[in-house]
Amino acid sequence: EDVRFLARRLVILASEDVGNADPAALPLAVAAAQACELVGLPECQLNLAQAVTYLACAPKSNAATIGIFEALADVREGRLLPVPVHLRDANYPGAKRLGHGQGYQYAHDHPDGIAPQDYLGVERTYYRPTDRGFERELAKRLETIRARLRAARQPPADQQM
Repeated sequence: EDVRFLARRLVILASEDVGNADPAALPLAVAAAQACELVGLPECQLNLAQAVTYLACAPKSNAATIGIFEALADVREGRLLPVPVHLRDANYPGAKRLGHGQGYQYAHDHPDGIAPQDYLGVERTYYRPTDRGFERELAKRLETIRARLRAARQPPADQQM
């Protein structure tokens, strides 16, 4: 097979099959593809062998792949929502009049960089991390984010009935 085709397939495999279970897989596959361009045959077989063995042994997850296809399906099927007003560009004449950017919260001004604001406009989840590899850590991080967002939606205790 053409070495560029093989290298390209490894880059795709790193995202499609390994994904966030091992985020190091993608830069490794890209580096192998670049090494093939730089070194050429026959020596770049060594670069490909290293990438292939790493990818074969890496934990696997297609959660990001599933998520993007679900999001694209929503777009194709017309399940589109307008961008929330606070996220709309406020850097042009007339934006303030339209309310664009009003209420925007800068994530870096909040604990752990989590701003309690709505980004999608609906309760919809596209990315559901697995319990494999690094996605275990991402799942914990997502739960922290979601808990903070849920808590921010709750009225203060003295205002609850």
